[in-house]
Amino acid sequence: MTDHGIEFPAYRLHVVPAVLSLANPPWQRDVWLRGEEFEDLDYVVHVLFDDFCDANRPEPWLGKSLRTREEVVLMQQLGAAYSAVQEAVGADAADAVYLAHAGWPAVVTAAGRLAQVMVVNDLNALALLHEEGHRWPPGRDTASHGS
Repeated sequence: MTDHGIEFPAYRLHVVPAVLSLANPPWQRDVWLRGEEFEDLDYVVHVLFDDFCDANRPEPWLGKSLRTREEVVLMQQLGAAYSAVQEAVGADAADAVYLAHAGWPAVVTAAGRLAQVMVVNDLNALALLHEEGHRWPPGRDTASHGS
């Protein structure tokens, strides 16, 4: 099966949830601030800045983990908003310090805009796959399952 528009769809499986978590303050409070959880701000930052994208310089990720020029622009805005908070609080600050900073709502807003665009783009790519006849699970006969 192909994925329309990106070379590394598995990378995107990390990027989209990371952006969604930055767009969701209740998730941040409920998950990041609990030490026993698998995800924290550090994890999200590594996904978006080090491992599967570079939010400070996302242009090279177009066609790899980012689908459109709009996603690149919005990722860059997210990177700038996050970097401003990080510069103000220090890279080693606790997650709670980031969340309490006056600049954090700008991070959430930028992530929300990007999340909306990424999800719509993924749904459009999924629709294209469906139109090409790809079904899940593979090999499933859609005619025998009714509507």
